[in-house]
Amino acid sequence: MAMCSRFCPPVPTQFRRRPISCFPISSQSLVSFKCFSVQPSSSTPKDELPARIGFLGLGIMGSPMAQNLIKAGCDVTVWNRTKSKCDPLISLGAKYKSSPEEVAASCDVTFAMLADPESAIEVACGNHGAAGGMSPGKGYVDVSTVDVPTSTLISSRIKSTGALYLEAPVSGSKKPAEDGQLIFLTAGDKSLYETAAPFLDIMGKSRFYLGDVGNGAAMKLVVNMIMGSMMASFSEGLLLSEKVGLDPSILVEVISQGAISSPMYSMKGPSMVQSLYPTAFPLKHQQKDLRLALGLAESVSQPTPIAAAANELYKVAKSRGLSNQDFSAVIEALKVKLEQEK
Repeated sequence: MAMCSRFCPPVPTQFRRRPISCFPISSQSLVSFKCFSVQPSSSTPKDELPARIGFLGLGIMGSPMAQNLIKAGCDVTVWNRTKSKCDPLISLGAKYKSSPEEVAASCDVTFAMLADPESAIEVACGNHGAAGGMSPGKGYVDVSTVDVPTSTLISSRIKSTGALYLEAPVSGSKKPAEDGQLIFLTAGDKSLYETAAPFLDIMGKSRFYLGDVGNGAAMKLVVNMIMGSMMASFSEGLLLSEKVGLDPSILVEVISQGAISSPMYSMKGPSMVQSLYPTAFPLKHQQKDLRLALGLAESVSQPTPIAAAANELYKVAKSRGLSNQDFSAVIEALKVKLEQEK
C-alpha cells in the first residue's frame, strides 16, 4: 500500500497532552452525512508510529487487524475474553492485559472490535471496561458494527473521562482484514481521526470521515443491509437456475461478466454451488446487522420491504443451526422451503 507521510501526526506530544471538551450530538445529526471525505491507504515508516496501541476483541476480524499492526512495528497490547486467542499475537510480540480497563490505561489509542452492541457496551462501559482506564489525552476507536444509539452511548461514556472517541466500523470480511484492505467508515472527534489515520491505513485500503458520531454506524448498517439483500437475491437465482435445468456455475460466470457483476458473487458463488460455506462473515452477524438496519429505517420512517424480507430468510437460516456458517449459507433456508413444497 502506497502512502503519504502527512497522515502520520506526531502522536505523543500533542495527542497526550491536550484535553478536550464534550460537544452535544443532535438527533438529526445521527443520520446526516454532510461531512464527507475519503483518503487512500498508504504505508507508514515504523519510526513514525510511536503511540502505544490497545486492541480489544480478537475474533475473525480483530485478530488479523491486530496482527497487521504488530507486523507494521506498532507497540500493541491485546485483550480478549478467551485469553487463548491472544496467544498467537503475544508470540508475535504483543503485550497482554487481563481487562479492557488495563489495556486502555496502558495505551494511547485503544481499538475495539466486538461482535454486537451488547458486547461493545460491556467492553467499553462495564465493570473493568475500557472507560475505566481512559483519561484526557487518550483515544478510543470502536471498529465494531453497532447501531447509532449504542455508538452514542459509548461515545458519551468515553468522553466523560476527557478522552477522545471515534467510531470506525469496517466494510470488509476476513480476507480483507488479513490483507489490510478494509474500508473504515469513521465519525467522531476529528483530531482522533487524524491521529488514528496511520493505524487505519495499516489495516485498510481507504477511510471515510463522515462527521458526527452515529454517521459511521449508520453508513455501515446501510452497506450491510444492501449486502444481505444482495446475497438473498443471489441465492434465489442460483436455486431457480438449477431447478429449471440450468447449470448454476454458468450463471455465476454470466453474472461476473455483466452489469450486475459483483466481487461478492464471484467469490461466494462457486462454493455456494457446492453447498460449502467457509466462514468469512458469520450469518448471525449479517442477521444482526439487518435487524439493526431495519431499526434505523424505522427511526426515520423509511420503508425497507426488501431488507425486511431478507431478514426473515436469515432468521430461518439461524433456526436451521447455520448461525456460525458464512452468511452465504442463507441459501440453505431457501432449500428448506423448496423441499417443503415438494
